[in-house]
Amino acid sequence: MTYLVAPPPPPPPPPPAASAAPVRAQKVITEVDHGRLKTPTAIPNKIVKIQEEDTPTAGGGVVGGVVGGVPGGTIGGVLGGVLGGIVSAAPAAVPKVAAPPQKIRVSSGVAQANKIQGSNPPYPPLARQARIQGTVVLQAVIGKDGTIQNLRVVSGHPMLAQAALEAVRLWRYKPTLLNGEAVDVDTTINVNFTLSGG
Repeated sequence: MTYLVAPPPPPPPPPPAASAAPVRAQKVITEVDHGRLKTPTAIPNKIVKIQEEDTPTAGGGVVGGVVGGVPGGTIGGVLGGVLGGIVSAAPAAVPKVAAPPQKIRVSSGVAQANKIQGSNPPYPPLARQARIQGTVVLQAVIGKDGTIQNLRVVSGHPMLAQAALEAVRLWRYKPTLLNGEAVDVDTTINVNFTLSGG
């Protein structure tokens, strides 16, 4: 008995020459012109809704997972799982508890509401004779214990400022609490000097 072996099939014919076929340019229609959407020239009769098919997963696995892998997978895959067991993982970040601010800013009205002791300054005699009146604005820090600290003049007539400073230094306030702890308060204090009568 003899076996006959068929010869291999002939090679495929060469592709046609590129210059032989005429090249026809097609005009690409786009709805975007210089980054802006153009108004359509016509409304289509039928609008087709495109639906994407969900990729099936075998046995409740993860898309692109390993056959026979752990349901839900391992973070980092097999390599990450192996290396993750060898290399110690970084400890989980512990949220930092922000330290309460040492000083907060409050308006002069809020500070005035917390005043528990202190009287208005006496009118300076020279200012009264000169018929000077107005408001002296002071910048102050109310300490955790309610005392006045770092007192300075922001604005006001010089003949009234000294009397305002001396009086306000003696004022006392309720301590301001933030998250249950007393804090320093930065505020402005307005001292009004008004002449009454004629």
